[in-house]
Order: sequence, then structure tokens, then C-alpha cells
Amino acid sequence: MDIKSKKALLLDMNSTFMFGEDRFGETEDFSVYYKSIGGNLEKDYLNQIIRSAFEYLDIRYPDKKYRNSFPSLEEAIKEVSEIEITDAELKKIVNTFAFHELGQIPEDYIKVLHNLSDKYILGAVIDIWSPKDLWINLFKELGIICLFKSISFSSDHGIVKPSPRPFQMVVKELGVSNKEALVIGDSPRRDLGGAKAAEIDCVLVGGRCHPEALSCYDNLLSFYYSL
Repeated sequence: MDIKSKKALLLDMNSTFMFGEDRFGETEDFSVYYKSIGGNLEKDYLNQIIRSAFEYLDIRYPDKKYRNSFPSLEEAIKEVSEIEITDAELKKIVNTFAFHELGQIPEDYIKVLHNLSDKYILGAVIDIWSPKDLWINLFKELGIICLFKSISFSSDHGIVKPSPRPFQMVVKELGVSNKEALVIGDSPRRDLGGAKAAEIDCVLVGGRCHPEALSCYDNLLSFYYSL
């Protein structure tokens, strides 16, 4: 079965149709956003907590033993904090982390998502560490939430790619067979690996390629225009 005959697409998000995400570099000052939402922790300590929580999760992300039981962001923050944090303050730290984890979806990618939804049933298998609220709000604001019949956010259930389980869940909700579905993502380990484990074909975008991928494209735009 070739790509054009597929009925459903399971899209990765980061570096597939969202870009500029994960702004956790050493020079990033997280307190700017944090203070704007009424946070009370001292700047240096807040920055330390955010970076430490990121490192805590980043180390565990590729570890097989956490694949189906990945820690929540709240758990990570509590684990790395040297002081007891109130529930209200924890929520502000989580919101600050989420703000810096969230990326942007360019206009040409929004258009292509709409065009793809005319040809295929769309689903998404998305790994994020923060609660999904900001992403859902952005999808609604951009008018793309309605394009997806099913979305798996890893922070909902603690299962991260390349576990096959989120792919299997989305395929089931889309009402198609594995052979009728196609995964599109940028990561050979997470997207291709998860698709293979779920016995679903995969194409890679973002300049990545692998001999076990069905095909490789520079980006999602070039995939669409190849159809």
C-alpha cells in the first residue's frame, strides 16, 4: 500500500508542524513570565527549579523503564525543589514551564494541515511534559483543533514515544486499521520507533531519514506537495 492510498495520518507535533518549542537554554530567564502571572519565588531560585525540572525529565525521557510511566511535571518540580511549594505556587511554576515548552505553528503549516484534513483522517501523537491546556487553547485559537479526530498527549497518561501504546490508541479512535494509517514525524527513535512497534508505516520529515522509513521529506510541506 503506497502513501496516497492511506486513509489516516498520525502526526507528531514538535519539529513536524510546531517549531521554536522547548526554550530552556541557559540564558533563558523564566522569571519574566512567572512574575507576570503573580509568582512569588525569588528569580534565581525559580530559574533553578525550572532548569532542574527540565533536566530531571530530560534524563528520563529516553530511558525504557519510564516509557509507560513517565513522571509528571508536577512530580519533577516537587522532586527537585529544596523547599515546600504551595499548590498555588506549583501551578504558576507549571504554567511558566508550559509557556516555555510551547512553540509556534507557522501559517503555511496551518494551511497544509487544513489541506491534509481534506484528504485524510487526522490524528496526532504528541509528547509534551506540561499539562495540555496551552496547546489545546492554541489549537482552538488557530482553528485546527477541529481537524484532529483523535489526539494523544503524553502528559495525559504518562506514556511517551517510542511506546506503541499511544499510536495504537489513536488508530483505534480513528477507526482505521494499522495498514490504513501512516505516522509522520521527525524522530527516527520516537516516531519511527513507536510506529514500527505498533506495526504502522512511517515517513520522516525535517531532514531525517532511516532505511526503515517508508519515505523521507525535508518537511511536512514537501510531504503534502508530493502527494
